[in-house]
Amino acid sequence: MPMDHDRVTPPAGGWPEGCRALTTTRNGPADPEAVAALGPGPMQWLHQVHGNHCIEASAATLGERPQADAAWTCQRRLSISVVTADCVPVVLCDRDASVVGVAHGGWRGLVGGVLPALVNALPVPAGSLVAWLGPAIGPQAYEVGDDVAGAVAALPDGRLLARDCLAEGRRPGKYQLDLFTLSERLLERAGVAQICSDRLCTYSDGRFYSYRREGSTGRLVTMAWLV
Repeated sequence: MPMDHDRVTPPAGGWPEGCRALTTTRNGPADPEAVAALGPGPMQWLHQVHGNHCIEASAATLGERPQADAAWTCQRRLSISVVTADCVPVVLCDRDASVVGVAHGGWRGLVGGVLPALVNALPVPAGSLVAWLGPAIGPQAYEVGDDVAGAVAALPDGRLLARDCLAEGRRPGKYQLDLFTLSERLLERAGVAQICSDRLCTYSDGRFYSYRREGSTGRLVTMAWLV
């Protein structure tokens, strides 16, 4: 994954030429205006609530900060974004770069269906999409309790998901959750076949903010746009 001092980007091979995406690092811009300036034009921000609501971003929505955890657009030079500090940022783009979407993949949003909601909202077949998973907390650092493990297991074919995404924790009644693999499986179920990620861990890599590591901390911004 290419990495500058202030951002990481999808791998060059296989990512649609007409789409740009990046995640900021601790060295990146700190205020919303400076972050937006990394893109070619205006930025759509969201009021994230760990849900599954998805909005279409356009010139008409730019003056708002709608309550949603996913956004998409077909408008060129309009940036869409999510903020994270351990959750998985997901970017989707079709191979023709006619549409781009982003999603905030916390465990609640993932089990609540934010990824299929975004896939289903896009006006292109799921099989034409390419996904990029940005930096997020890795399974070795992400310990969860029975409530989270039970929510994963309660999904359709949850036993298979649990087998792939959950491991016994270091303490009784605890589990290590792999958000990357969970995101991949849910995208695959939604029909997305091409998924790329370097599985960069926000907890273990000091270049990134991590809520689990630091408590009170800044946020990473993942943004994408069509050129």
